[in-house]
Formats: sequence, C-alpha cells, structure tokens
Amino acid sequence: MKMKNILVLGATGSIGRSTLDLARRHKDKFRVIGLQAHTQKEKLDSLAAEFQCRATLSSLEGDEGIAKLLDTTKPQIVVNGIAGSSGLVPSRLVLERGIDLALANKESVVMAWTLVKEAALKSGSKIIPVDSEHSAIFNLISFCGRERIAEIILTASGGPFRNYSETQLANATLADALKHPTWNMGKKITVDSATLANKGLEVIEACRLFDMPPKQVGVVVHPESLVHSLVRTADGILYAQISEPDMRHPIMGALCYPDYIDSGLEKFSLAGHNMSFMQPRRELFPLLDAAYSAVSKGPLYTIAFNAADEVAANAFIEGKIKFLQIAHVLQRTLEMDWSGTLTDWSDVFQCDKAARATAEEMI
Repeated sequence: MKMKNILVLGATGSIGRSTLDLARRHKDKFRVIGLQAHTQKEKLDSLAAEFQCRATLSSLEGDEGIAKLLDTTKPQIVVNGIAGSSGLVPSRLVLERGIDLALANKESVVMAWTLVKEAALKSGSKIIPVDSEHSAIFNLISFCGRERIAEIILTASGGPFRNYSETQLANATLADALKHPTWNMGKKITVDSATLANKGLEVIEACRLFDMPPKQVGVVVHPESLVHSLVRTADGILYAQISEPDMRHPIMGALCYPDYIDSGLEKFSLAGHNMSFMQPRRELFPLLDAAYSAVSKGPLYTIAFNAADEVAANAFIEGKIKFLQIAHVLQRTLEMDWSGTLTDWSDVFQCDKAARATAEEMI
C-alpha cells in the first residue's frame, strides 16, 4: 500500500483521536496533511505541531474554511468525524471534489443520501463507512457478495439503560445516561445510545448505504459489543464480524481500503469471552420503531427524525426535559406531515429547519 495523505475533520473528537493514533502507529502508510476541530484551538495547534501539519481549521471559519482546506491540502481521503448535522456540508464538499470519504457522520446519509450518493457517483469518490456496524456490514457484503445477502442485522449494546424499568427510566438523570457500558463518546451520541435513537439512525443509514428495505434490516441487543454486525445469506446462514470494541479497527479498514493491512492492534481471541444476544425492548425504547417508520415513509421524514432528535437530546442534556420526554418530542414531531421529495440541497435545509422549530415548540 502506498502512502496516503489524509485530512481529519473533527480531529479532537473520539473518531479524530482514534484516526490520529493510527497515523502515529503507521507513519509509513499515512501522512496527516490537514486537521479541523470545532473547539479546543490549543489542542488543534498542538496536533498540528506534532504531525508537522500547517493546514488547520477552527469552527469559526465555517464551511467556506473547509472548502479552502480541501483545496489547499488536496488529500486522498478525508475522515469525517464531525458530530451531528453540521457534518453534512463537509461531506458534500469532499465528494464534489472527487476525494474518497471515510464517513463516521451518519447524518450525511440520514439527511441527504440521494444527494450524497449522486455527488459521489458524479465525481468518482468512494464512500467507506466508519461506524463499527456499517463497516462490518460493508466488509461482510464484500466477502459474501451483495447478491447473496438476504438480511442485515445490526448489533446494539443496549446502552446504559438496557435493564432499566419504566419507573427507573422516568427518573433517569443525565449522569446516568452518560455511563455507557462499552464506548467512550460525546454527550449527544451517548444519550442517543441510551434512547436507542442512535440505533434508529443506524437502521436508516443501513437501509440507504446498502440499498436494503427496512424489513430486511434487523437489530439485536448484544451487550458485550464484540460482534459488530451480521448478515444472513439467502441460504439462511449468519456471518458475523467480531473484534474488540475499538473504533480504530473500522477506521483502519476505511483508510486502507481496498487493501487489508495489519493494524497492529490487539487481536481478538474467542477464548474467555461470553456473548449474549436479546431482542430490543421496543415498548420502552420507541425511537427504534420510529426510525423504521421514518425510513419507510420517505427522505423528509428521516430529516425530521434527525432534527427532532438533536433538539430533544440537547434539551435533555441542558436539563430542560426529562429522559422519557425525548421520545415524546420526537414522536410528536413525526406526527406532522413531512411528505415530499428531495430534489436539491435547499430541500434538506428547509425541512431540517422546520422540524427543529416544531420540536422546539413542543419543548
């Protein structure tokens, strides 16, 4: 594998930190030529010095700054680790320039897949998923062959509340919600894991990325987070991808694609591990079914799902609503009429704005 020049968006977040750790380990394979971070300017400067990378960008410079950063550095691949809907436009800018995209920003797919896909096809860019679940499916489909796949099964840790009763959920605090049993992530995505909204977003993402109808995308709770997802082939057999719960694995896969390179990370051993699987408790975590409904109804419904979730989850983080009210706000928002087609980027932003206003009014 030849040296690859990489640019990291969201360099100080969990995805960015994992990417840069790989760059440290594999200096003969990856050269960091650009860094972007929403906050932590001092940390960004420190990283730039470490990687001898002059091209950096803080959030103050916005999307125009990202366009300039891309044009200046001309990377071969960009890791988009920006959290939330603010990662959509950067994905668009990367793909329009014909640059390969290692995509950890699921909102790019949930909000605007048809437009994102069109931009990639037009420019010749590759989109390689970085979410551990979608990275697993991407690889399993590659090994088994798309024509043989009958079903995709996403695994979910179940979050910190997988054994909570309804009474316990009603009294759950932010501190409780942030105690994720497996992953160390940002506040919003950790809250989304607690409500299963994150798994709902991943269901939408899987339907879009792999062109599968919702009825052929399943979810199973797997607390140990060792199986990162499964596929069922037409003969009924299940195939799984198994590794330690370490985001460096899917990031390495994306950076090296289409090659398979020894990551130097700990190799998983089945001995000494127990694995358990169970159905999600959909009656207590209704946002999973809400996501299935949204992706079945159309592209504007999934935009509304994401927008309402961002508003409601952040309201919970700020202490404005209780935990169970997150689902209430989102479900009420989706009761509105979000039918229509997605023809251009302005449709995305108009729907997103309207859904946020609806959710905020309910709060």
